[in-house]
Amino acid sequence: MNRKIKKVAVLGSGVMGSSIACHFANIGCEVLLLDMVPRELNDKEKAAGLTLENKAVRNRLVNDFLTNCIKSKPAPLYSNVFAKRISTGNFDDDFEKISAYDWVIEVVVERLDIKQIILEKADKFRKPGTLISSNTSGIPIHMMLQGRSEDFQKHFCGTRFFNPPRYLRLLEIIPTPKTDQSVIDFLMHYGARFLGKKTVLCKDTPAFIANRVGVYSIMSLFHVVEEMDMTIDEVDKLTGPVLGRPKSATFRTCDVVGLDTLVHVANGLAANCPNDEEKDQFKLPSYISKMVENKWLGSKTKQGFYKKVAKGSDSEILSLNLKTLEYEPKKKSDFPVLTQTKSVDDLATRTKMLLGAQDKAGQFFRKLFSGLFSYVSYRIPEITDDIYKIDDALKAGFGWELGPFETWDILGVEKGIEMMKAHGKTPAEWVTKMVAAGNKSFFKIENGTRKFYDITSGTYKAIPGTEDLIFLDNIRESNTVWKNADCHIIHLGDGILNVEFHTKMNTIGGGVLQGINKAIDLAETEYKGVVISNTGQNFSAGANVGLIFMMAADQEYDELNFAIKQFQDTMMRVRYSACPVIVAPHNMALGGGCEMSMHADKVIAHAELYMGLVEFGVGLIPGGGGTKEFAKRLSDSMRPGDVRINRFRDAFLTIGQAKVSMSAEEAFDLGYLRRGIDEIVIDRDYQLTRAKEACLALYNAGYTQPAKPKNITVLGAEGLGIVYVGAGSMREGHYISDHDAYISEKLGYVLAGGDLSEVSEVDEQYLLDLERKAFLDLCTKKKTLERIQSIVTKGKILRN
Repeated sequence: MNRKIKKVAVLGSGVMGSSIACHFANIGCEVLLLDMVPRELNDKEKAAGLTLENKAVRNRLVNDFLTNCIKSKPAPLYSNVFAKRISTGNFDDDFEKISAYDWVIEVVVERLDIKQIILEKADKFRKPGTLISSNTSGIPIHMMLQGRSEDFQKHFCGTRFFNPPRYLRLLEIIPTPKTDQSVIDFLMHYGARFLGKKTVLCKDTPAFIANRVGVYSIMSLFHVVEEMDMTIDEVDKLTGPVLGRPKSATFRTCDVVGLDTLVHVANGLAANCPNDEEKDQFKLPSYISKMVENKWLGSKTKQGFYKKVAKGSDSEILSLNLKTLEYEPKKKSDFPVLTQTKSVDDLATRTKMLLGAQDKAGQFFRKLFSGLFSYVSYRIPEITDDIYKIDDALKAGFGWELGPFETWDILGVEKGIEMMKAHGKTPAEWVTKMVAAGNKSFFKIENGTRKFYDITSGTYKAIPGTEDLIFLDNIRESNTVWKNADCHIIHLGDGILNVEFHTKMNTIGGGVLQGINKAIDLAETEYKGVVISNTGQNFSAGANVGLIFMMAADQEYDELNFAIKQFQDTMMRVRYSACPVIVAPHNMALGGGCEMSMHADKVIAHAELYMGLVEFGVGLIPGGGGTKEFAKRLSDSMRPGDVRINRFRDAFLTIGQAKVSMSAEEAFDLGYLRRGIDEIVIDRDYQLTRAKEACLALYNAGYTQPAKPKNITVLGAEGLGIVYVGAGSMREGHYISDHDAYISEKLGYVLAGGDLSEVSEVDEQYLLDLERKAFLDLCTKKKTLERIQSIVTKGKILRN
């Protein structure tokens, strides 16, 4: 069956229901969101003389939930205009409408009896053959089948989204014995390619995979903290980014999620997993019980492990002393191993150092991971037959950069077993057999394919669903054709090269620029095209401002001029080469990363793209072709009847206010991406594969080096006038500083094409020269250097 999902009905509009509805709207689906009819009028409705029969009253719950969801942060929608794709209704008046929908998802309260009532109605009205699923977080999926029709049972399974659905990639697919295999296969593919999820097939066991292991990990940590007499501040310092985990680490994450939610899952696991060898770990430590009793549940009750209090005209974050249960000022946590690993960017290397440290932090890590390694080994085959599913679930659902088995591999399987035994833990029997058979790792790469150890066969198998995808980690070692300290040029196959840079924050300096030029040289002579993409947390934080600061502070202006021109020339090489160049940005693409994208033949952007020209914040203007490109795009987009001053002002404000897109969709609205040329890919794993396809398609279509335009229309004095007047009035009103006004005038000067007396036509090099001159001039100003220094040394924007 060639199944298409065009219309989705979501039953239940609470936090998860509304958020799921928003994410389906993000990808273009028409969504119906339903919830209960209120039982009584609120004060506002009474004052307005409304009755319970009024439509606005009957849809009040669903409309309020959806409105609050759309207003929430982080935003659930790629663009607020997508809210128009969602229609609302209620269970009493609108349930029969689901007969026109392709997929019905139940997201009501976590009570089996209520879910069964809703699913019975869904069975009555849904069209045979359509998908039906539940977003339950832990109720056994098979228990929802009682009394349901045969067609319902064939097309029903669990589809567990993680909150917030737009941002957390995990989607657990939990079939029942009666779920048709074609439904499972479809959801696994659709979830990945269309919803951008890491789809993980789970067995119908308590809490499925991610929460089973993730909650064990947290509960185990609670006990370790108590045993080792550690503080909240120490633990959050050790279990955050240094370990490849989110900034919120452990205790801050618990505050955000809600301690009551965590305890509910832990209690459920303790009750429903009597044969779990670590069931005692799900028992609550005394300090957790006391916090729940005191209703110190986290953000929802204004205090949990942390508490914000007023301090004069400011505020202060206090942390809970787990012994006294009193809040105290946060204390700086200092461990020798953190100093040793501070300069180590490679997570695998850093993780090995952390686990081997001889200080208290090392003891903590070894105790924690001994328990985790043992636990995940015993969960197979209980919760899944495949080790990669546990790693995928933890990475996508909890934001871990490394899964448990990947971490074990880094340490070494045999060393991991020794560590576990030293802490009174043992691995499951299958691990011992695996090692005895001469298999020394859980994962390995063969011929560009990542494989996992399959317990059933005792052999290594390719991870299903990845066979047709390209992953740089799998081919870097075998397919690198050139490299320097900052980047690799990797052959993706079929004549397409990939430039991967791996500097700190993927900043762009001379080494990266050298790599891009080398790749284009090779593609123009020996290959077909170039893709620029990488596997970093962010595509690029922009140019290396630390280097710019050093040259400017030392007044090495000739060297600085050369460096800027080298950047500009490389961006122009990206635009005007004899081979197609595709840029595939993800997450942050700021400053120079944005400029690089704007000069590509085509951008294949990941949906989660935070793109912008942010140089104004450090006292500069975009100097790598970004200001020039905005002037060019303004000229290209002008149509008869356009009010050109208004268009000029919009472009000026985008750069002058350092606007950053909150999604790839918004990057189109801001002018960083081009509609009809650039593309959005929802599935991060598919992005590179699609970028290669696009590059090859351009080559096969007969790619010809573009001619450089000489007719870019600039406004000259007409544009400068609005800039000077606007900057002057903002300065007089004390909205901006004198230096802000100065930067604004420099930006306006370049964007307008200089002080030309009339609207004129110029070429790109003319604008690039103006841009570089303005950039250099700003680098001579003390206040700009102070701003750059603040970013480099403190990571903070200075307004001076």
